[in-house]
Amino acid sequence: MHPIDALRPRAGVAPIAALRRDGVSEHALRTARERRQIFSVRRGWVALAGADPMLVAAARRGVMLTCVTLAARRGLWVLEQDGPHVAAHPKSGRARVDRGVVHWNVPVFPCDRESCEDSLENALIQVARCQPYEQALVVWESALKKKMLDPQVLARVPLPPAARRMLADARPFADAGTETIFLTRLRWLDVPIVPQVWVLGHRVDFLLGERLVVQIDGGHHVGAQRTSDIAHDALLKLHGYHVIRVSYEQLIHQWPRLQATIMAAIAQRLHCAA
Repeated sequence: MHPIDALRPRAGVAPIAALRRDGVSEHALRTARERRQIFSVRRGWVALAGADPMLVAAARRGVMLTCVTLAARRGLWVLEQDGPHVAAHPKSGRARVDRGVVHWNVPVFPCDRESCEDSLENALIQVARCQPYEQALVVWESALKKKMLDPQVLARVPLPPAARRMLADARPFADAGTETIFLTRLRWLDVPIVPQVWVLGHRVDFLLGERLVVQIDGGHHVGAQRTSDIAHDALLKLHGYHVIRVSYEQLIHQWPRLQATIMAAIAQRLHCAA
């Protein structure tokens, strides 16, 4: 087998021992190096020319991408990252990073030591330990929404307390992390809050009580989408609903002011039917 064909299914980075098991000969490896089709990452590891730089860096340092870094690579909602998050076994003496976070732990789900990426399950367990509750819940609910996580499997696993709490609290309904944050911050409110409910032919982000609609705008609320939103807002108002539109900036960076606005609306009983 040619080294390129053996490396591609392994995301372009792998230990030489794995390639040899796949039938790659020493001569083929040497020829591929001479032709600069592959290069040495560290002793015993090679990568394709043009391989993912993050995977190459992980292999070079003897670590695996995990936590919020892996979650973001899988397309999950991650609010922020303070550099790469990687995992290393406690007995690993060669793991090192120049920046970011190293999670030294024995993984709950067995890891493929020939991969540079952790399993998503292990990454989510790390997220629960590493991130503040609200930010961790965003990632977990995103995984549930995308059906990338099987709650029944996790329920049978001896999870650490933080991950067990995430499993109990996370729900697969939020279309975006902003919706998870909004609902989490108002769970204390003694008013029914229903996410993703259909009202007058359109889905709204939240219905508080019977008449107060809260819509959280993202970057896609422009052009035709914005025109449709305005038309539906008008229809809602004509039918006795009250609408509060919220931007990302308001939700993340101006929460006290936004919460005060919602509390003022509830105090005026705008959430109640006439």
